[in-house]
Amino acid sequence: MKHNAEVQESRHDGLKWAAVVALLVVAVVGNSYFADQALLYRALGVVVLGAAAAAIALTTTKGRDLAELAKNAKKEIQRVVWPTRPETVQTTAIVLVAVLVVGLMLWLIDTLLGWAMSGVIG
Repeated sequence: MKHNAEVQESRHDGLKWAAVVALLVVAVVGNSYFADQALLYRALGVVVLGAAAAAIALTTTKGRDLAELAKNAKKEIQRVVWPTRPETVQTTAIVLVAVLVVGLMLWLIDTLLGWAMSGVIG
């Protein structure tokens, strides 16, 4: 029973995606067609058509899956244990010191090799 409903939804999904593409095309073409109008009106038109396209896209199967993925991603971000400010400062300092030490070592090696090559070449 569920399979038939999914097949029927996917049949309508094609029409919905066509409507989404049509709205986006109208937004792009309309923006260039009304180039002589104020930027505010053109921007509002593009935003309204984009919002309508997004609303239609979210009613499709893939759109609902995307919304579910976004909801799950938000939950995962809330579960992350973020470092404290002192931990962040300490880690940043360690990285900066390591980069400085490696940079100085590479500069020293480059200088020594340059000096040795100029001695060999003359």
